[in-house]
Amino acid sequence: MNNIGDLLHPSLEQLVREIKAFNHAWKASSELFGKDSPLSTSTRDLKNCLQVRLLLSYAPEQVYLAIDTKTEASEPLYGLRLRQTIGEWTDADHLPVRVVEEWVKKKLLTPTQVETFKKS
Repeated sequence: MNNIGDLLHPSLEQLVREIKAFNHAWKASSELFGKDSPLSTSTRDLKNCLQVRLLLSYAPEQVYLAIDTKTEASEPLYGLRLRQTIGEWTDADHLPVRVVEEWVKKKLLTPTQVETFKKS
């Protein structure tokens, strides 16, 4: 990052790199300190916020939401799919459907925005 504009309006690649880094940190802190530790929940929540920022900035033209049917998880997950790969990445990790629904309930996202994010 070279200037304030990069902080305010990070590129698609920068946001994906940050999401990947926080996802890694979340998994590591969950293993070390437990999934409910303050560090684990903070890194998870920051990853989720970065994912929503990615969607607000770049969906549906460069990234979109798709239910992930291949991952075995305890709850339904969206995959944030990239339209073009960034390095070796084809996605920006997973975002629980529950989190998106909570953000809609809190009026941080609208149902229309969520539907727009799903456009393929």
